[in-house]
Amino acid sequence: MKNLSTRVSNRAVALGILVVALLLAGVVSYYAASAPDGLTKVAQDQGFADTQTDHATDDGPFAGYGASFVDDDRLSGGLAGVVGVVVVLGLAGGLTMVLRRRTPEDADV
Repeated sequence: MKNLSTRVSNRAVALGILVVALLLAGVVSYYAASAPDGLTKVAQDQGFADTQTDHATDDGPFAGYGASFVDDDRLSGGLAGVVGVVVVLGLAGGLTMVLRRRTPEDADV
């Protein structure tokens, strides 16, 4: 009888993670709670929410969990989520590649 278990390649696992992350960011994020996040809620409850100032990147293309250049709210939030996932996974992957290429002699620094 053949062994029914098969080994899944690292590439297939990475692709699966990417697909799930992009689906969560692009589609499921639209259905996230519309309630304020934890820090905003505490600021409102404690009465210091009105002291908030604008951030330097408030006029950026992806400020406020959306894409400012897209009018549709669903598409705007999904696009911002997808771009965020791609940037974070790109940075994490790049860092992983840099660290994997280090030789043991480099680690003694």
